[in-house]
Amino acid sequence: RIREAERGLIYEEYVDREDDIVNGIVERLDARNIYVGLGKVEAVLPANEQSQTETFRPHERIKVYITKVERTTRGPQVFVSRIYLDFVWKLFEFELPEIYEGLIEIQFVSRDAGSRGKVAVYSTNDRIDAIGSCIGERGSRIASILKELNGERVDLILYDEDPTVFIANALSPAKNVIVNITDEVKKEALAIVTDDNLSLAIGKKGSNIRLASKLTKYKLEIKTLSQINEEGNK
Repeated sequence: RIREAERGLIYEEYVDREDDIVNGIVERLDARNIYVGLGKVEAVLPANEQSQTETFRPHERIKVYITKVERTTRGPQVFVSRIYLDFVWKLFEFELPEIYEGLIEIQFVSRDAGSRGKVAVYSTNDRIDAIGSCIGERGSRIASILKELNGERVDLILYDEDPTVFIANALSPAKNVIVNITDEVKKEALAIVTDDNLSLAIGKKGSNIRLASKLTKYKLEIKTLSQINEEGNK
């Protein structure tokens, strides 16, 4: 009965921490899973919740995101992830007090785990530069987040309630993007860029436009000014 009561207390402790980041230590690995010690329990980091670009060794410290806690006959079973969108979200909240305190808000996150992500931020205080505060002096504040993500690139995007402005921002590093909403109901938009910004807007293997589309929730089409002019002359 004492053992069952202890298991119940541990379950309640960790079920309350679902959707949160915790620190752990890699205890062991097998062909599929990584087992992470969280103190009172050993969490499972399944293969499909791991970034393919990351490798870990036993005794290595690691941050993980608790996705699910189940009650079993042998005690609570904790499942964790490192590829959830909210993992990046919580990392920013964990590292930056302005986000935790609500002075800066994260609106949306899109991510190709292990490769690249985009984080849309917005300041609730006009005197606070949302992107500058997240980056910090000489990149000092975002450095710890990038280190935890093992070099995954993160683009900070300024959120705007105007979808045309937000989409243009989301297509960064492309500059001087002109956006026309072609269908508000279906959420479709056309982004017009100069010829020298086309490759930046699309990104390697289409990664930039794909992440921008996920971030803004708009289906995006990109054309150059040259293409628009050619179509106009036909």
